[in-house]
Amino acid sequence: MGRSMKRVGDSVVLLHGTGRTPRSLRGLEKRLQKAGFQTLNLAYPWRRLDIAGLANYVADALDAEGIFSGCHRLHFVTHSMGGLVAACLLGRLRKRIPVEVGRVVMLGPPLRGSEVADALSGFSPYRWFYGPAGLELTTSSDLLEGLWPDYALGVIAGTIGWPYLSGMVFIRGAHDGRVAVGRTQWQGMTDHLVLPVIHSYMPGAPVVLRQVQHFIETGSFDR
Repeated sequence: MGRSMKRVGDSVVLLHGTGRTPRSLRGLEKRLQKAGFQTLNLAYPWRRLDIAGLANYVADALDAEGIFSGCHRLHFVTHSMGGLVAACLLGRLRKRIPVEVGRVVMLGPPLRGSEVADALSGFSPYRWFYGPAGLELTTSSDLLEGLWPDYALGVIAGTIGWPYLSGMVFIRGAHDGRVAVGRTQWQGMTDHLVLPVIHSYMPGAPVVLRQVQHFIETGSFDR
């Protein structure tokens, strides 16, 4: 009982990335549950809608799942494109969240797009696989124009690009195989941490699990 009472009123929503399912964030979810947080590891139709549509979908799902019942503060942990969905939700649909927004951790978010999307978005296989949202992952996207994080935001970027050949070919400088470190940054973010992790497997890395919990609990990464 003591552990469940530790975080009374604090809930965490987890949003997976493209090509993934809630299972990819299960390790993070278990760690946060063990720390006493209520969690909602949400699936969303990432191939079917654009990012604004996905943000609306998530807003509807949060209400339908009853996450706000007994919740006083709502945190978010996201991976990859899930970070853009959360950014749009919190920036454009905040009125849909009737509780305090707490802390947000984004893992490998293409907040300023990805050169991989620049290179591949003109090809039909890319458009078929990634859907409408995939076209908003380019570096020229204005998706977040006029938005800034008015909440505690911590971003983790990775620096292991192998074996993503597309990232190694199209991205200059440090990257995680999908997103350049510099493109995970957003003006106004609270903290930014660079770790030797790869994009797809970032959510399962032990060092990432520890840092996510630390930020959600304290509002900063452990350095």
